[in-house]
Amino acid sequence: MGIDFKEHFEKYEALVSTVDQVFARVKQEYPKEVFCREKCSDCCYAMFDLTIIEAIYINHKFNEKFKGTEKSSLIDDAAKTDRAIVKLKRDAYKELKNGKNEVDILGKMSMERMRCPLLGANNMCILYEARPITCRLYGIPTSSAGMSHICGRTNFKEGEKYPTVNMDAIYSKLQLISAEMVQAINSENIKMCEMLIPVSMAMITNFNEEYMGVKTDG
Repeated sequence: MGIDFKEHFEKYEALVSTVDQVFARVKQEYPKEVFCREKCSDCCYAMFDLTIIEAIYINHKFNEKFKGTEKSSLIDDAAKTDRAIVKLKRDAYKELKNGKNEVDILGKMSMERMRCPLLGANNMCILYEARPITCRLYGIPTSSAGMSHICGRTNFKEGEKYPTVNMDAIYSKLQLISAEMVQAINSENIKMCEMLIPVSMAMITNFNEEYMGVKTDG
């Protein structure tokens, strides 16, 4: 019997709904600035990680939608991407240990272009309806750790004032949902709510009782 994530998925979907409303409002107010349109895949090459609740949600939707050889092929592609990401992170860690400036390392990592395994051959997301929150907000001004971010394809101008989404606040809400989930399933790994997982790993991982550290009687 698998873990029932329904209650936690509903909390996540409520946050997604709020995020979509924010994006829609900014797009309505700044139609000339927001470039997002079908087959624009600029955000599909950006490297970012997911909180555990979002990773499990995407895994669930992926397994729900794809079966058989198509699913196997997508998992193979995701595994290749995941190995490439692990190598990049390992190299970055070595540079940090060798004394390179952390800001420079992070800046270099942010410039890396890694094709998302959910990006189809037609330049369309194969799981668009369940895409991560980061993807949903890409294309409007955001800020994280005190630094602002603007998609290079938009017409938003650096230095001018626009409505800006605080990604740190979004991440805090995702971690709260994750923490509530970890507690609710009675996991032995209370730090699991702090995990960050690439999309590629979210696709190939089996988030079963063993992985989640669910305590059993006896």
